[in-house]
Amino acid sequence: MPRPARPRASRSELPLDPAVHAPSAAHPVWVRKRRLSAATRIVPHRHPWAQVAFSATGVVRLTVPDHTFIVPPTRVVWVPPDVEHFVSVVEDAELVTMYVLQDELSGPRPLAGTAAGDWGRCRVLEASPLLRELVAQLADEAVVQEPAREQCLAALLQDELARARPLPLGVRLPADKRLRALCEAVIEDPARHDGLDGWAQEAGASVRTVARLFRQELDTSFAAWRQQVLLAKALSMAAARRPMAHIAAELGYASPSAFSAMVRRAVGMPPSRFFNAG
Repeated sequence: MPRPARPRASRSELPLDPAVHAPSAAHPVWVRKRRLSAATRIVPHRHPWAQVAFSATGVVRLTVPDHTFIVPPTRVVWVPPDVEHFVSVVEDAELVTMYVLQDELSGPRPLAGTAAGDWGRCRVLEASPLLRELVAQLADEAVVQEPAREQCLAALLQDELARARPLPLGVRLPADKRLRALCEAVIEDPARHDGLDGWAQEAGASVRTVARLFRQELDTSFAAWRQQVLLAKALSMAAARRPMAHIAAELGYASPSAFSAMVRRAVGMPPSRFFNAG
């Protein structure tokens, strides 16, 4: 039998110099694209303006101190100012970074009314076709040479961000080092054990201790937390166009219908819409 392919060795890269593209009244939105190979890691960094990240192609994982997010082409992640973050490339991707001018923590500027929601924390938003097209236009260097057009496109992009549907996605991460190591192992391979007892045994701790740490650190149960991990893993697999039946089986569900029921409970929509939104 052929040997399984070895995982690519990880390598680190610095972020593109963010100070060069600081948003301003003249350039309220900067867009930059960057092709990155799987297993690449952009080192932790922060900047005094908001950022929106998504992958035009491929899948990336964006991590902040207390959350990690899987980012396929159908989603974007809003990162508020001064929040340290880093990016890991799950599969070869074209990473799109938008630096956005905003008033304190008010969020992107809508064309009319007020942007609702908590923009002071990271949030996952649906990436509409219009949003992706606006990003493509603003990434064109020629647009920067037309200030009036750039201003119009930037205003429309911020309005589209403000209107984008937020989704209850993202995996919370603990501060406790012992629990953090266990959580990272689950994120890496969530189907390796069916329940908490297997993970606790692997970590060399009792089930009661791990369950208590989840409640103390993350204010949730292991089962509820793992469900978010499974959703994130499913998003990554769906972005690679894996059939839904294969995704359900690989994540340990007895049937596609059982998997569909979990998705409906978690995000309030069927898998066909959730995985293809945008």
